Amino acid sequence: MNAEIISIGDELLIGQTVNTNASWMGQEMSRIGVDVSRVTVISDKEDEIISALEGARDRVDLVLITGGLGPTRDDITKITIAKHFGTKLVENSEVLENVKNRLKARGKELNELNRRQALVPDRARVFMNNWGTAPGMWCDRDNKVVVSMPGVPTEMKGLMKEYVLPAIVEKFSPPVIIHRTILTTGVIEAELADLLKNFEDELPGEIKLAYLPSAPVIKLRLSARGKDRKKLETILDKQEDKLNKTIPDLVFGRETESMEQIVGDMLRKRNMTLSTAESCTGGNISHLITSVPGSSEYYVGSVVAYSNKIKINSLGVDAKVLDNQGAVSKEAVMQMAVGVKRQMETDFSIAVSGIAGPDGGTEDKPVGTVWIGIASERGAYAYRLSLGNDRAANIHMASVISLNLLRKSILKSD
Repeated sequence: MNAEIISIGDELLIGQTVNTNASWMGQEMSRIGVDVSRVTVISDKEDEIISALEGARDRVDLVLITGGLGPTRDDITKITIAKHFGTKLVENSEVLENVKNRLKARGKELNELNRRQALVPDRARVFMNNWGTAPGMWCDRDNKVVVSMPGVPTEMKGLMKEYVLPAIVEKFSPPVIIHRTILTTGVIEAELADLLKNFEDELPGEIKLAYLPSAPVIKLRLSARGKDRKKLETILDKQEDKLNKTIPDLVFGRETESMEQIVGDMLRKRNMTLSTAESCTGGNISHLITSVPGSSEYYVGSVVAYSNKIKINSLGVDAKVLDNQGAVSKEAVMQMAVGVKRQMETDFSIAVSGIAGPDGGTEDKPVGTVWIGIASERGAYAYRLSLGNDRAANIHMASVISLNLLRKSILKSD
């Protein structure tokens, strides 16, 4: 079953507001077995709303609309919906009472603009808004459903969870859809697809595989569709296990886990500690690590050694190494890693030095050159990255890849 989402608001079109509603709604619809085939963003104009609504109803049986339900004159969604369905707006006493109560709780009195919130299309199914004043409205004609909701995220989400999603399931009895997400890193998308060619060819008909790249991580989403949830879960278990065995060195987690969460859990379970020495990442690795609640159990601290003086004085890097090999070198990051590990007395350490860009590159060390050092009781080693020209992307990728190298080192220490 397919649905479409229509998001109304000039603020969305000019970029003043990010359309987070549509992405959240898409996730929730997928969860109950409804595919969102199109998201349309339009302005607060009658002809745009009518055109979008007519087109959507020609294509799908369910249309979800957000926005344009406020009390001001530019909020024309329900007026336009009523016109589209050839009906009139009538005052709903229950909605009016809700509006009065909410205004009273805020020390406000009802005026004519607020009273307009109680107008709804005749014969529409009304969903009471317990999070605001504008109600949700379900219009069903010719077995085609249009649901209109406020654009305020908290109000829309409340209405969706409480009323709309259960009503959709009751009305349409959509199929069961189950998603499993496996997190990978270490290769580019084309290489990963080549490694999984046989796996994809052998997938059962109920299962589809999607690649969701966000460098340096590629999410692999296994989706199962059918009527029997228990059967689909069993099939997914088998395919997920097969996928893990096909690319064991590339899989690091699943679902919504992050690299910093996974590494943190590994350190905590082993009662081990970590320190970092950062140059080109400027403390971003430390930020990722400490964004995880409870990270103080295993993370000791960091030295942000942006200048060579700090590398020498605080981390013990040999000045001759910096003169001869440079700060962006294998020798430098290994000494940085060993120095911060010794200074902070930790089990592991990460050190990073590179040319984040967009300037500063040379022929031998172009922009995007990053060296990562990992130190442990087993010794130290270094790994070179050749990234791109985007500074922010280089800092992000170097940080995540550093944590992944640490993850592998922790596994080897077992």
